[in-house]
Amino acid sequence: MQLGNNLDYAGDPTTSAALASVRERAGVDVMWVSEAWGFDAPTMMGYLAAKTERLQVGSDIMNVFSRTPSAMAQTAAGLDNVSGGRAILGLGASGPQVVEGFHGVPYTRPLSRVRDTVEVIRKVLRRDEPLVHAGATVTIPLPEEQGTGLGKPLKLINHPERPTLPIFLASVTNASVAMTAELADGWLPAFFIPERAAEAYREPLAKGLAKRDPGLGPLAIAAGGFLAVAEGEERVRMLDRSRAQLALYIGGMGARTKNFYNDLFVSYGYADEARLIQDLFLDGKKAQAEAAIPLTVLENANLVGSEAFIRERIAAYDEAGVTILNANPLVDDPELLSKVKSWLP
Repeated sequence: MQLGNNLDYAGDPTTSAALASVRERAGVDVMWVSEAWGFDAPTMMGYLAAKTERLQVGSDIMNVFSRTPSAMAQTAAGLDNVSGGRAILGLGASGPQVVEGFHGVPYTRPLSRVRDTVEVIRKVLRRDEPLVHAGATVTIPLPEEQGTGLGKPLKLINHPERPTLPIFLASVTNASVAMTAELADGWLPAFFIPERAAEAYREPLAKGLAKRDPGLGPLAIAAGGFLAVAEGEERVRMLDRSRAQLALYIGGMGARTKNFYNDLFVSYGYADEARLIQDLFLDGKKAQAEAAIPLTVLENANLVGSEAFIRERIAAYDEAGVTILNANPLVDDPELLSKVKSWLP
């Protein structure tokens, strides 16, 4: 198991890079850079690569609509080169809020777009022949009837650092999880609760793994939560810091009739709570929606408690198949990160 961290996507890049360097020395193996509607992830990833020595830098996540698949492949090749082979490409479909609301691109056939993007990236990086792709959402070169007729197959000019690099997919729905298990090197699940994940994801994971190319190797999983050593009331206060994000996603990330994160919470066995949180959030009662999240959810989705409790949670994540444990400190404590690193199996 490796140790990961997630950088705050609203943070200052210079400060974040200094923090990443300190955490690299503490033992962190992977630093994930978010994008959403903040600064672009590749710029930050390249900067982190220049400021660190062994740290793997990953995007968590870049959506597959705002860049063409070929542009994504160019970016991946460039990042892998400047990092000396330390890049991880985290991709996802995101949602209409970001894709249509920020980028102004239609959110259509998201799973097909993810599949086409992954396949194009791998073709570009292999560089064994000029790029030709006929997918459900992407056709390269553009057919003559849709363009000028001058487009011809091309090959990436540069020689990539590696002919392939790890591609992780963020997925929540059963169909997207199945595709991840079939197609990706790794999985970026949302709000992973180790004890509940096996039941919630058993069928889609099995369906995807049955189609998986053995050459991809085992499916890596990156998951985790907040990290802190705390007990009693202080522990509860620290766990409460994760309520706002959970309430936003469970209650407000989508419409009342279509919210993938709410569906996930239902599959975890919290149907009544999911309905209540959504009703409160959409009625503008955000504080009450946050309060409706069960404390047990916060406890099981984070690493906040005594050192013994944290070690128990590490064992639970390991049992659930997690290979990169994302432990995000609530208090900047490199010594604690080093301890966690030493506790990993």
